[in-house]
This record gives sequence, structure tokens and C-alpha cells, in this order.
Amino acid sequence: MANLKEIRIRLNSVKSTRQITSAMKMVSAAKLRRAQDSILQLRPFYIKLHDMVKRVNDGMDENHENVFSRSTDAGRVLLVVITSNRGLCGAFNSNIVKRAIQSIHDRYAEAHRAGKLDIIAIGKKGADQLRSKNYKIVATYHQLFDKLNYEQTVQLANTLMGDFMTQKYGIIKLIYNQFRNAAVQEVSEEFFLPVLSTHEKEDKYESHMEYIYEPSDAAILDEMVPYTLRVQLFRALLESNASEHGARMTAMHKATDNATELIKELELHYNKARQAAITGEILEIVGGAEALKE
Repeated sequence: MANLKEIRIRLNSVKSTRQITSAMKMVSAAKLRRAQDSILQLRPFYIKLHDMVKRVNDGMDENHENVFSRSTDAGRVLLVVITSNRGLCGAFNSNIVKRAIQSIHDRYAEAHRAGKLDIIAIGKKGADQLRSKNYKIVATYHQLFDKLNYEQTVQLANTLMGDFMTQKYGIIKLIYNQFRNAAVQEVSEEFFLPVLSTHEKEDKYESHMEYIYEPSDAAILDEMVPYTLRVQLFRALLESNASEHGARMTAMHKATDNATELIKELELHYNKARQAAITGEILEIVGGAEALKE
């Protein structure tokens, strides 16, 4: 009977866990729907905005160089690592941390050895994992995901642009999960500053149309680039937010299915053990009755 009691306790525990994972799956599904709508609405705007900036830049005089596309003498590198504040979302956070570490040792090993590589962590989970591996985190912005909006993102974007303009950093990169669908999140590593780098300039348009700019193409570019950078950072946060809810929904769906399978196995073991116990009791009764007859 002790075996029956153990199985019953474990069965009740797994059923309780399944209720929790099922509830978390439904909550994540509701949040994913809103987050997915936000990023799908912003993507076309950002793509068109980025396209306009490239067109204006390609048609400009080569002697003019925007302050945000200028290569600086600063040898310092800043990685903005975007993860989540909560766990239970599969490999969502660990994949970002792995990519950040890989980037540090493959691309910026010299800067890292010289102590010229800093990390800004957006999300508690990524910050905790990187700290445990003794990487230098200069700032955290966990509160951005508490109420994600454009206004709060602008403050961080302005700070990053200011650090680049004062030549505190020569390279600023974003590392985050790009949302594909509820089951697929793609780790993305992209330049934030400097913008319009050499590999981007190689992608020229085959034909150029003549435009009349007012007041001038340089003035327009000087206004558009900072705005594009702010939208780029906001888009990265929205991508990460939607990816997080998709990853958590998928993880909780798998956990619920696994719990259901485990419940079936435990119920089978419980019934077998119960039948064995009943059979044993019947044999004892029959044996006792036979002993009394003798």
C-alpha cells in the first residue's frame, strides 16, 4: 500500500503542474497576440523608413558624412544584449547569451582582453547569466519590459547615440531574438552604430531617381538618422517581446503535453499496483479460509 500512496502523491503533483503549465500557456497566447500585432504593424514602417534613409544617403555627395555613420577612433565596443525578465521560455535566453559570448570571443576578442568591451543588459535573465560568467555589465534596463513603449525606448536610444557621438564607444551592437512565429525565434546580431556601414553601402540601388530636397538632403538625413535609430531599438525590443511570449507558449505547450503523457503512465502503474494489492489480499483471505477448514 505504501507504493500505492507514493504513486497517488506523485500523480496529484503532476496534475497540479499540468494545470499551472496549461494556464501559463493560455496567458502567453493572449500576450503573444498583442505583441505580434505590435511588431507586425511596426515592421513595414521601419523597413520603409530604413529604405528612405538609404536612398537619401546613396544620392548624397560623398564628401558629406553623417555624424552617426562616421567611424570613430574609439576602440571600445558596446553590446546591447536583450533577453527577458522571466524564465520558463525554453532556450530563449540561453541562445542570446551564447551568441553574445560567441561574438565577444570571435569578433571582439582583442577588445575584450584589453578591457574595452562593455555590455548593457536588457532583461534580468541575460544579466544574471552574463554576471555568473564574469562579463562586465555597465548598465541594466530591466524596467523597459514592465511597460514597453516608445517613450522609454527613446531615452535609452538617446543615451547610446550620445555615447557614440562623444566617442565613448566606436561600435554599438544589438543582440536579440527576432520573431518569426510562435515556435521559431531567430537570434539576430546587428549594428546599431555606426549606421550605413561599408557592407550596407555595397547594396546600391540599380537606378537612382532625381529628387528635390527641402531644405537639403544633408539636413533631412541629419533628422532622419536619429529617428531611424530610435525606431530600430524599439523594433528590437518589440521583436524580443513577441519572441519571448512565443517561446514561453511553446515551452508550456510541450510541458503540458509531457505532463499528460506522464499522468497516463502513472495512472497505468497505479491501476496495476492496485490490482496487484487486491489480488494479494484475496489470496490471503483464501489461504486463511483453507487453513481454517484444515
